[in-house]
Amino acid sequence: MQEQRKVSVRVPVLARVEGEGALELDIDNGTITNLKFSIFEPPRLFEKLLEGRDFQEVPDITARICGICPVAYQMSAVHAAEMAFGVQITPWARALRRLLYCGEWIQSHALHIHLLAAPDFLGFDNALAMAKTFPHVVSRGLKLQGLGNRIMRVVGGRSVHPVNACVGGFYSAPALDEMRALQAELEAARADAYELVRWVVNLPMPDDQQDFVSVALHHPDEYPFNEGRIISDNGLDIGIGEYEQHFNEFQMPYSTALHAHLHGKPYLVGPLARVNLLREQLPAQLLELLAGSPVQFPSLNMFHSMAARALEIAYSMDEAIRLLAEYSLPDQPHVPVNTREAVGFGCTEAPRGLLWHRYAFNADGTVKNARIVPPTSQNQARMEQDLHQSLHAFGLDNSDEALKLRAEQVIRNYDPCISCATHFLRLKVNRG
Repeated sequence: MQEQRKVSVRVPVLARVEGEGALELDIDNGTITNLKFSIFEPPRLFEKLLEGRDFQEVPDITARICGICPVAYQMSAVHAAEMAFGVQITPWARALRRLLYCGEWIQSHALHIHLLAAPDFLGFDNALAMAKTFPHVVSRGLKLQGLGNRIMRVVGGRSVHPVNACVGGFYSAPALDEMRALQAELEAARADAYELVRWVVNLPMPDDQQDFVSVALHHPDEYPFNEGRIISDNGLDIGIGEYEQHFNEFQMPYSTALHAHLHGKPYLVGPLARVNLLREQLPAQLLELLAGSPVQFPSLNMFHSMAARALEIAYSMDEAIRLLAEYSLPDQPHVPVNTREAVGFGCTEAPRGLLWHRYAFNADGTVKNARIVPPTSQNQARMEQDLHQSLHAFGLDNSDEALKLRAEQVIRNYDPCISCATHFLRLKVNRG
């Protein structure tokens, strides 16, 4: 009888997800009999911390949930409050929020591609080692990331945990000369974003076809950031207020991080899900960058997530340039807000996928209760499913070190907050 291999993987994580994580893998007779991807994080209690807080405090508090995608948390929060209080923001504020979101997508995607994912496909231990062979690529990536941070700083007041967004619009309007200078910087770097797409889609990526359900926001007139209905490629089409009727978060006994199902099954959110569902809303000149490459969408290869991120960087660059060209100073940067007892929902597309908020407010505008469903918890069940299928396809007779590397690559495809997306697996093998 073939010996059983039990692989226990301990995961040191960075500050964005506190605690430890582990991948536990039991292999018996060439089959995975047990797979558990656990994240051990102490309770952060953001939903409870929000209770009793004034509605204008909520965006800045929720921004602290993530240092990489604070805009997503702010935007979902302000949309929920505006729905609850019946606030209609101006077209100026809507456009500026879209610009702010462009900055977050550019910086987050550029960081993931160059510092986390690309070294996997090129055989380097880390980005510093990759930079010795591909200095131009890493330099270009850091430049793009810096431009994303610059958008967030100019529009949001600072690049980490911006402070300018508020319920009703923005606290202040960015200066016209700063916005024109930012536009010129982005126009000068547009070619870099296009070159990045061509480079990424021709990287050597494993061919690992799987069957999964993609979920994303859909807006009839634009590639979505802040608004839309929730759709899937298996027929779902609902308003954001119906989320809890179709999606279910649940606790697994081996992890403090929640899992989520759509109609009882795992699903995917994030850049690959968005491009799979919404590719027809991307400009033709961006899709033409894929010509002659092995990457085509829709794709059932999770390793094509990096190509989807590159496409979204190029899209965000073009969209930011368009919005900056149309920018003008408003009469007022925000509209008045009259509070009432009500419930509001907010749902936006964080770099890592769908981010859903629900708030019940008291008549004075303080929070009665809150619920926040981040992309990482929504992808957790899909990650486990992917690990099971990918490791089987890779070959369980490979060495423990090889299995460890493939598991790291699979998990990094989801960019499950930067803490879990580092080169992180330490392997301990117990043999029967």
